Amino acid sequence: MTFQNRASTAGHFELKIDGHVSTAYLKAVDGGHVKTAVMDEPIGPENMRIKHGSVVEIEPITIDLGLSGANDVLKWIQNSWRKEFSRRNGQITHADFDLYETYEHQFFDALITETVFPALDGASKDAAYLKIKVQPERIVTKKLQGGRRVTSNLGEKQKLWTASSFRLKIDTIPEFEFTNKIESFTIKQGIKKLYTGEDRFPQIEPTKIEFPHITGTLAAHYVDALQKWHDQANVVGTADPKVQKHGSLEYLGPKNQVLFRIELNEVGLLHLSMTPSTANSDQIKRMKFEMYVGRMDIDGQGVLGLE
Repeated sequence: MTFQNRASTAGHFELKIDGHVSTAYLKAVDGGHVKTAVMDEPIGPENMRIKHGSVVEIEPITIDLGLSGANDVLKWIQNSWRKEFSRRNGQITHADFDLYETYEHQFFDALITETVFPALDGASKDAAYLKIKVQPERIVTKKLQGGRRVTSNLGEKQKLWTASSFRLKIDTIPEFEFTNKIESFTIKQGIKKLYTGEDRFPQIEPTKIEFPHITGTLAAHYVDALQKWHDQANVVGTADPKVQKHGSLEYLGPKNQVLFRIELNEVGLLHLSMTPSTANSDQIKRMKFEMYVGRMDIDGQGVLGLE
C-alpha cells in the first residue's frame, strides 16, 4: 500500500503525553504553531513606513478530550492546581481516512494554562469533555510517510461521563444536591514569557493561579438553608472566613458512582436571585446562585483513581 497520495482528514488525530496515548478519544485540537510579531515603523521625512518581523512566540495548544484514558492529563491538572508544576512533553498525531499517521506535531516543556470544565444540565443527554490549553516552550512539526495507525477506541469510561450526571455538595446545606444546572467554568494558570539572550523563543514560568466562581440553579422549594447563608454572608455581613464553607462537585457515572470530584475550599456565597419569571409559564421556579472558591483540587478517590 502506498501512502503518498492519501489526504489527511480533519477528524482523525491522537494525543500522547510523555510517550504514551493519553486519551482514547480526542475531540478537537487547535493552535500550537509559531507566530511572529510584526513591527511597523516610520522612516524618513516623508513618513514612509516599513514592516519587519520582530519577536516570535508559540501559540497555546487547545485540546478537547474525552475522559477515557485521560488519567495522566487529570494528574497533570491536579499537580498544576497544587502548584507542583510539571513540564510535560507530548505530540499530536494527525491521520488519514484509514487512520494511518500523516503529520506529527511535537511539543516540549509545556505548562497547562487553562482547564475548562463543561456546563452541566440534569436534562442533557450530551457526553461531557474536558478542554485544556497548554503552552509549550518548543515545537517540532513534520510530515510522515505512512507508518502505524492511530487509536480510535472510545473506551467504556468515555461513555460513562455525561453532562447530566453530577452532584454538588456544600457543608451544612444538603439542598445543593438538588442543583439542576451548573455553568461551565475555567481555571486559569498565569505564565510569564521571558526573552533572554540569543534565544529565539521565550522561556515560560508559572505565575498565579485563578479559580473561578461556581454558578448554577436549583428549585426555589429547596433554598431555605441557602437563603439563611445568603442573609448571613451578604445582608448581615458576617466576616470571612467564618461564613465560608467547604464543598465538592462530583462527576458521576450511570450508577451514581463517583468518576472523580473537584474539592471546593473556602467557598463563599456572592449572590442569590430568582430566575426571570414569565406569566402563565409552567416551568419550575428556580433560584440562581453564584459562589466564589478560594482553592480547588481534583480528588482522585473515584473510579479513575488518580492517587
